Amino acid sequence: MAFSAKLRIMKNKDAMTQLLDDLKDEQDYLDGALADIDLDTWENKSPADGWLLRDCISHLADVDETAAHVATKKEMPVRAPSDQTNTPKDTLQNDRQRQARNLSIPELLAWWRRVRKEQNDALRKLDAKDRLPWAGPPMSVRSFATARLMECWSHGLDALDAAKITPVDSDRLLHVAHLGVITRGFAYQNRGLDVPTTEIRVELISPSGDIWEWGDPEAKNRITGSASEFCRVVTRRLHLDDTQIKSEGKSASEYLKIAQAFAGPPGPDRQPKNH
Repeated sequence: MAFSAKLRIMKNKDAMTQLLDDLKDEQDYLDGALADIDLDTWENKSPADGWLLRDCISHLADVDETAAHVATKKEMPVRAPSDQTNTPKDTLQNDRQRQARNLSIPELLAWWRRVRKEQNDALRKLDAKDRLPWAGPPMSVRSFATARLMECWSHGLDALDAAKITPVDSDRLLHVAHLGVITRGFAYQNRGLDVPTTEIRVELISPSGDIWEWGDPEAKNRITGSASEFCRVVTRRLHLDDTQIKSEGKSASEYLKIAQAFAGPPGPDRQPKNH
């Protein structure tokens, strides 16, 4: 799918350097936004089923630590399997996230800050086209870093919601929007559906007011609207009915209902708020 929007490349920066700078900036933004909340707020429930605010950050720390190992060693870490008979029946993803509930908030934040720096430093030493193992087929370093930015932003939305902080979107969302467009095939395969070959045109208005475009301008199937809303839809953080995103054509409408820019099985949708 053709893509005409341009990454925000600063002077003397290439696209990969800009991506990694944007990843760090997104992490730093979330860290800073949560810096002044009180300790009780960290125990607030988040929109993620069964997760507290603190769990959103422990998840990021856990996966960033795994990503740092992968980026450094070019292999997945080997971890002892859980004792399934003693594993709590909850929605937390693993024992590391459960154990993180025993950390103080300063300890939790120190863990996240340390491992995300290790991850980012390791990624900067790699070529954008290098392949890294992950929880599915190997990924290019570029795709790997984009996925980490998407995860930070989307889980950050849940954390900010739990803290009752209104998120401030930036043009770093270009990376998330692009991921949402190019994972169309995955969204169908993930649900056991045939992948359509119909071309879709996507036109989004960025947080700064720029127009981001993908696909044939003459395509009959079209998606238009706010990049902020589109990114929330493809990360399953906002129900389509709560947006002003417009679609034309059956394929475009169908995709918006199943879009999923992250790995893993389809999860429960957020329920519409305004309908």
